[in-house]
Amino acid sequence: MKSFKNFTPHPDAPLFHTAHKRPVTRRDFLAQGFIAGTGTVLGTSLLGALSNPLYAELSPDVAALRDGLCGLAAQGAGKIPFIAFDLAGGANMSGSNVLVGGRGGQFDFLTTEGYSKLGLPGDMTPNLVDPTTQENYYNTELGLAFHSDSAFLRGIFDKFSASNRANVNGAVIPARSENDTGNNPHNPMYGLYRYVRSQEPAYGSLLDLIGSRNSQSGGNSMAPSDLILPAALPTKVDRPSDVTGLVDVGDLLNVLNQDEAVRVMESIQRISAMKMAQVDSNVAREQDIDDSVNCNYVKSADLADRFGDPSSLDPLLDAEIVGPSGIFSQEEFDNDGEFRKTASIMKMVINGYAGAGTITMGGYDYHGGGRRTGEVRDFRAGRCMGACLEYAARRNMPLMMYVFSDGSLASNGMIDNTEDGRGKGMWTGDNSSTAASFFLVYNPGQRPVVIGATPEAQATHQQIGYMRPDASVETAGSPAANNVNLLVQTVILNYMALHGEQNQFASLFPGHGLGNSTMMDALTAFEPIVNGSIGG
Repeated sequence: MKSFKNFTPHPDAPLFHTAHKRPVTRRDFLAQGFIAGTGTVLGTSLLGALSNPLYAELSPDVAALRDGLCGLAAQGAGKIPFIAFDLAGGANMSGSNVLVGGRGGQFDFLTTEGYSKLGLPGDMTPNLVDPTTQENYYNTELGLAFHSDSAFLRGIFDKFSASNRANVNGAVIPARSENDTGNNPHNPMYGLYRYVRSQEPAYGSLLDLIGSRNSQSGGNSMAPSDLILPAALPTKVDRPSDVTGLVDVGDLLNVLNQDEAVRVMESIQRISAMKMAQVDSNVAREQDIDDSVNCNYVKSADLADRFGDPSSLDPLLDAEIVGPSGIFSQEEFDNDGEFRKTASIMKMVINGYAGAGTITMGGYDYHGGGRRTGEVRDFRAGRCMGACLEYAARRNMPLMMYVFSDGSLASNGMIDNTEDGRGKGMWTGDNSSTAASFFLVYNPGQRPVVIGATPEAQATHQQIGYMRPDASVETAGSPAANNVNLLVQTVILNYMALHGEQNQFASLFPGHGLGNSTMMDALTAFEPIVNGSIGG
């Protein structure tokens, strides 16, 4: 039996596996923590166009063009912001973090042997009571049930204030995916883009999609090939300088102040419009060309108006994010790149500057390092998740947060009794049959309502699919259970359902594999929290 040194490695320390080949590809290095994961963003909001007081300074004619013909006032589309966490390497989701049960839902408990495979010893299974605290070994403060000692949950609670937790709910999807490979088409960003752009001219006020990696999906895992749109490739963002560098209004602001620069750009637009009106080019679709030119000038003025000072985008200068009353302390922000990445992405998405986003975190191929390695890394991932939820609450914005990983792992029951191991089972090998994904939804008004007229019906909507008693995914439990493409479709369906627009799914995604409307209703977790758009 391999011996373990009595210390917990730093959460950024690389993982060495004697049973794995030498890392060669970027994916190998990312999964084992030899390189840092980068971040992506995907989500929406109406903040970009509706809440900036500088719009009052725009002249009426330019403002009318901006709000009408050029479609800038609605940038962000008013849809619920969406952030995905892509945990590269095969992280634990089931049992030790989010509860997954049998056919009856999360509380249709598995066998003791099944929980052992999920890293829980026989005296910590969720059907028992902690003899020390006299409380259950599960926690439902976020609506979705977690193990009471879940590292994800402890991390979320570290950053997400108790006063906001009552407005969250979630769902878990037991679903197999291949171990340790970026080839799993997990990423739903292009599907969300297709849905939003079917209604609106833009997804975010600056960018549609942004991502932490220079990849086609913006993350570690792929996007389904049938959803990819080359025109919507995500822009890489993984640090504050990436965010502030997104806006360049040229040299005009070097010689004029912001208000003067906006007025100059407006004047250029009006002069251009007058000139074009005096010319008859006899070109087909002349009006469309004139409108396009006009809107380009209007968009330039609008960009200078809102973002002439790039520091307005800087998460470091947002007191809600960094500082004495911020989500992160200055020391945390300075010393942890994952916190800087998370801050950059949540700033862009929740404020509506970007359409949607993925935060990729590396080092989640953590079997073979004792239980302590996984606990420390899961705790930090949870803190990043909690930061996103807390920032959404402080901005009074809803948020859908989706967490997935490439594959999963299992324990052989050997216990790690170190302080960070917490007396739980060591992760000893990859195991795709224990995999799951989950999502949490924050709603400023009230906790999202699970579909179902009875507790029994609600339980099967909150857990979409189920596990066998031995803690392996029942592949017939849902369309998503054994097909990652259909897992992505299920997530997109649930995002649309939060807007009450799931009835558009079949027309937007012809040839989908989720079955008829009755089946799709069974795959939907929550009642709508907004009517079409935020404020709609």
